Amino acid sequence: MVRKLEIDLAGRRLSLETGRLAKQAHGAVLAQYGETVVLATVTSAYEARDKVDFLPLTVDYVEKTFAAGKIPGGFFKREGRASEKEILTSRLIDRAMRPLFPKGYDRETQIIVTVLSADRDNDTDALSLIAASAALQVSDVPHNGPVAALRMGRIDGSIAVSPTIGDLEKSDISLMVAAKPDSIVMLEGGAEVVDEDTLVEALFTAHEAMRPLFEMQEELRRMAGKPKREFTPKAIDPELLAAVKSHIGDGIEKALAIGSKKDRNAALYSLTDQVVAALGDRFVDRANELAEACDKLVRERVRSEILDNGRRIDDRKPTDIRPLSAEVQVLPRTHGSAVFSRGETQVLATATLGTGSDEQKIDALLGERFKKFMLHYNFPPFSTGEVKFLRAPSRREIGHGALAERALIPVLPDEADFPYTIRVVSEVLESNGSSSMATVCGGSLALMDAGVPIKAPVAGIAMGLVKEGDKVAVLTDILGDEDHLGDMDFKVAGTANGVTAIQMDNKAGGITRDILRQALHQARDARLFILSVMEKALASPRKEISAYAPRIVTIHIKPDKIREVIGPGGKVIRGLVEETGCKIDIEDDGTVLIASSDGPSLEKAIAAIQAICAEPEVGKIYQGRVRKIVEFGAFVEILPGTDGLLHISQLSDERVRRVEDVIHEGDEISVKVLDVDRSGKIRLSLREAKQELARAK
Repeated sequence: MVRKLEIDLAGRRLSLETGRLAKQAHGAVLAQYGETVVLATVTSAYEARDKVDFLPLTVDYVEKTFAAGKIPGGFFKREGRASEKEILTSRLIDRAMRPLFPKGYDRETQIIVTVLSADRDNDTDALSLIAASAALQVSDVPHNGPVAALRMGRIDGSIAVSPTIGDLEKSDISLMVAAKPDSIVMLEGGAEVVDEDTLVEALFTAHEAMRPLFEMQEELRRMAGKPKREFTPKAIDPELLAAVKSHIGDGIEKALAIGSKKDRNAALYSLTDQVVAALGDRFVDRANELAEACDKLVRERVRSEILDNGRRIDDRKPTDIRPLSAEVQVLPRTHGSAVFSRGETQVLATATLGTGSDEQKIDALLGERFKKFMLHYNFPPFSTGEVKFLRAPSRREIGHGALAERALIPVLPDEADFPYTIRVVSEVLESNGSSSMATVCGGSLALMDAGVPIKAPVAGIAMGLVKEGDKVAVLTDILGDEDHLGDMDFKVAGTANGVTAIQMDNKAGGITRDILRQALHQARDARLFILSVMEKALASPRKEISAYAPRIVTIHIKPDKIREVIGPGGKVIRGLVEETGCKIDIEDDGTVLIASSDGPSLEKAIAAIQAICAEPEVGKIYQGRVRKIVEFGAFVEILPGTDGLLHISQLSDERVRRVEDVIHEGDEISVKVLDVDRSGKIRLSLREAKQELARAK
């Protein structure tokens, strides 16, 4: 039976419908907002795979080009590999949904969200997350939802709930917020250097605005939901746990006291192996349970030390930052480079300057667009001491790169002041917590080292949380283990004056306004300290760009001259590029960008274009070439493609019987422009040019 519910959200109708489409999926919901429509489905296996100790969940957000009335480009004319937008939206859904599956649920599960219709007002990301949650609600798959999501903005100083795509262009905040009824569970977004209290207001305004979305999903579940399949989380045998605890003694405490991540993990693995070896005869064929018991005791020990004694794994206090270092100009031929280290996390960042032809063209669902700034994040296996095949960038790499890119965009110079295409590449050399925020720091330094006049340096820090009942500890600069064993991963990037990017994943319920405010302000203190360390390496952008970077000069020509510069079939501009070696880009408004790392070549290209576009001035003397002799005079080319008539009477003060008595075809002569009539015909004088040049001597 078809069930459909509708509500008004920010002046537009949002509907959820189930029972009409994809009925063999375990849960399916068609969601519509305005004229944007997505179909979310969820399926989950009934049998567990062997030896799986994690949730095998896959999430795929898929855009169909027919949704926007388009036919895909390329040879095959069908959708291919996932775009960056599809990857990032898949990650948003995954990050919000994954923590809410019951602990220990090990059935292979897949969520697919397909875009079926896309208008130009309502983005698909928040709607897709709502639809995925609703599909889980009506399915028989156990899940601790519902989850709702909203995009938030701030326009003219006022918080905006679910702004349209057009309104977002006027907003200085763009936040995707996902929450369940009692807590915010995920957020991702950027801001144009906004203060922390404004962000807290936006987050809790979003949570309050989600109430109808929670109620809508609960009502849909009551109307059409299937009974949830039975699932009992596997508990650790108390007898086994007590035996492991007795055998370990103070082994966990000694292992956790080791400062090096590699040595500490080796000690913990060794401890687990010892437990399995010692207790394996007593608990036959239960090695996995013994290992789980060790993990549980490690988790409890780490958390209790933080909450009860304020002592972390590496013996830091909650607000302490690991040792920092920064250096720039570390590579001789790159346009800009920097190495930034925080504890056992190290990033090599490079900046490369290019021209307009280096822009990235993106064929998005709603049309083409171009990117002049790109940040690419790479996470090779050696950074964590592992051996893996090198493949295409993972979803994690795409997501971390997008976060760091978002953090730096607000400080980039205006295109009119700095017309370069910019690419930053982050190579993670070591990783033990928050390599994405190290990328922000390293990327900021690399940009300054390249001479990019950014408005302010940007730094980032990862915050954590440990919460047990009323006991709460907000941690600054979390380690990888603290991310794994803690309740929140909260990344904040910004300048000294405000936040530019933010990301949070929350595994604990009940994150209050005070906790979020404390985390943001604690992150600000850390950010200011990191910026002071970065300042010692490089306080401001270099005054000049690298000698190896292209120099870009902008000139303006009349739009009606563009055709002459390009020439028939591009012949003229291709000739200029081949002759000078410069890159030349011409925009529709007559803006010409000329780029070269060779100064003389740059000047030569500028002079050539100016000559093509120059117009004859009355009274000015030009050096011209005699193109053709006729009975009554000669035609002289004074500018590229521009000829004037030199009448026989203007050849000399004396009477001239034949033109050839004075000049010949191919001669280089100086002539003066006497007149340019309305039709563009030019009259020249050799006689007056000679007289004027003689007087000048």
